[in-house]
Amino acid sequence: MTDGATLRRARLAASPALFRGSFRPFFLGGAIWAMVVLILFVCALSGAITLPTAFDIVGWHRHEMLFGYLGAVIAGFLLTAIPNWTGRLPIAGAPLAALAGLWLAGRIAILCSAVIGAPVAAALDVGFLLTLAFVAGREVLAARNRNLPVVGLVLLLAVANGLDHAEAMGAPLPAGLGYRFAVGLIVMMIGLIGGRIIPSFTRNWLAKQSASTALPGQPTRFDMAVIAVTALALVAWVAAPDAVASGWALLLAGAAQAARLARWQGWRAVREPIVLILHVAYLWIPVGLALLGLSIVTEAVQASAALHALTAGAMAGMTLAVMTRATRGHTGRDLVAGPMTVALYGLITFAAAIRVAAPVLPVDYLTGIHAAALAWIGAFVLFIVAYGPMLALPRTDGKL
Repeated sequence: MTDGATLRRARLAASPALFRGSFRPFFLGGAIWAMVVLILFVCALSGAITLPTAFDIVGWHRHEMLFGYLGAVIAGFLLTAIPNWTGRLPIAGAPLAALAGLWLAGRIAILCSAVIGAPVAAALDVGFLLTLAFVAGREVLAARNRNLPVVGLVLLLAVANGLDHAEAMGAPLPAGLGYRFAVGLIVMMIGLIGGRIIPSFTRNWLAKQSASTALPGQPTRFDMAVIAVTALALVAWVAAPDAVASGWALLLAGAAQAARLARWQGWRAVREPIVLILHVAYLWIPVGLALLGLSIVTEAVQASAALHALTAGAMAGMTLAVMTRATRGHTGRDLVAGPMTVALYGLITFAAAIRVAAPVLPVDYLTGIHAAALAWIGAFVLFIVAYGPMLALPRTDGKL
């Protein structure tokens, strides 16, 4: 065993349970922040409070969901997956606590950026993603692993973050360029990673049920073609969000993603919520792409509804699906969804559906927004209550 591995093992053994795996502080911190952000956003939107941020209130909400909440989940997932990819021991102890602290500092700095200064907040916030990319890249390169492109996506997300800060500080950039770039990158991450794990987990569960018919397989050339079509459509949207050609490209990508999802046979896993939720969450990708395309080529769909299909639907749904599964698996528990887990799956799906449909519901628009917010908050409260102890306490099987 190398000296580096010996040090990591000793650090892992000496660390509090919360810092024995990256999924622990980042999943828990991200879930708490997702709840806090929406509570503050609703209160600020109603005029009950004024936030001391340099962002406008909608821009702050959007930024913190994309780079705050999702940034934490990406860090937790990536740094937990890398040991499986590389065979190296996980980052733990003081280095992990420092990285989580940098993420938290970025959140507080942006919230108070009107007081401490927008450049300081931007430096801390972008610095977290750059540090994450450096740490992940070092691990992947040391093992000569093939997943370096995933690290590249994190670097591009840091660029998108910087663009969003620059626009908020008055830089002469196309409106919304940073957040569109981030949405496109995260959709691609879900497409790439979801294309690996969803058919794999579905196949494993069906095999345990002694399914006799054809099972979902790993990505094929068809999947790569769908990813390429989706990437081109998203690039067109990021660069030219109002162009009719971008709208038709998004519609084509939505249809291709729907066909891809159908190949994974999610309906066969309807009896296992922890598998089914992966398919339900991914369904928001083709729905969101199609709605985004329709919002460009027609006036019947609002762009905000389409964006929330991708964010509140696909991104929140998929992250909660992965967070619950990974937390159970990495803390020595069975991969089954209990009543609270099923309830949070239902709440996050309901929240997304209500938010997307809010413009056409037979109720006041703000009433729909508040209903969606309450369901969203409820989903994350249930995650914190059910999974917080799992994340903060040692594994049930005594392993590190």
